[in-house]
Amino acid sequence: MGIFLGTSTSGILSTELAYQTDVFRATGKLPDTTHLIEQHNSFSLAEFVRQLYQLKGPTQVISTACSSSAKVFASAARYIELGLCDAAIVGGVDSLCLTTLYGFNSLELLAQDICRPADENRSGLSIGEGAAFILLEKAENALTPQSPVYLRGYGESSDAYHMSSPHPQGRGAFQAMQQAMKSASVTASGIDYVNLHGTATLVNDQMEDKALTQIFSSSLAKSESKPRFKAPFKPRLKPRVKPVSCSSTKGWTGHTLGAAGGVEAIYSALCIQHNFMPQSLNTLSPDPAFTQSVLLEPQQSEVHIVASNSFGFGGNNCCLIFADQSC
Repeated sequence: MGIFLGTSTSGILSTELAYQTDVFRATGKLPDTTHLIEQHNSFSLAEFVRQLYQLKGPTQVISTACSSSAKVFASAARYIELGLCDAAIVGGVDSLCLTTLYGFNSLELLAQDICRPADENRSGLSIGEGAAFILLEKAENALTPQSPVYLRGYGESSDAYHMSSPHPQGRGAFQAMQQAMKSASVTASGIDYVNLHGTATLVNDQMEDKALTQIFSSSLAKSESKPRFKAPFKPRLKPRVKPVSCSSTKGWTGHTLGAAGGVEAIYSALCIQHNFMPQSLNTLSPDPAFTQSVLLEPQQSEVHIVASNSFGFGGNNCCLIFADQSC
């Protein structure tokens, strides 16, 4: 049994607070109650789970900012396919810390009131905290559940356009989604719903829509096998006749950062199990420049295949595709 977890800051808050203590100010030494290996080290997250369940399989923590707990699905799937483990606990955890709060504030990415993903009046994100844990195993080895959900495919990219800003045309996002569809052997027209990364920042939401426009263009939907990306990246802005239904769930939870990919993977599974597509909370007036169909109300409809996007600082991007059938 492997353990593959994602986080962006782990337990760094304990270290931040330790540096503010009277002990440190007086002596220059951290208090005796500070345990960096168990608190600050990002691997402490996986080590805690490993000890809790007495597991001995491959264990790792991925920290690629906001795509951390999405990328663990891809890593775990590869380990299982290689026969290095039979199953894996995947997911992620992130808790609030001063580095995150002050960091996003200095980047002027925080909303002054509430986050409004894909809204024409969006002004920034709301930071949240959360955790998600999922059991990933081979389909043939799994106990037969009532409503099985399969990790059908995954795609990763690292465009490294900028330390904190995404490529304005969504180059890395496009590459991750394209690779995920190829891995899943599905066409763009076969995807019923997209769980947007949708942070509600001006640039992120804009670039994600551009990437989706490229993915769901009528020309690309006809053939997914041929690579469509050529440098320099010039997206074709011809949307398909029926835009894909999509929404951001970050209006409900805030942006849980390193835990977001895992949290939204669970949302994606629930959408498939319950034939349900959630609304994009707080989105009142979708950006008129966007081409995709952002859901303003929840919809009860057949959902067979879901794509879940997670994009992180430094151009660390991941797209996961879940389905109600393995192939």
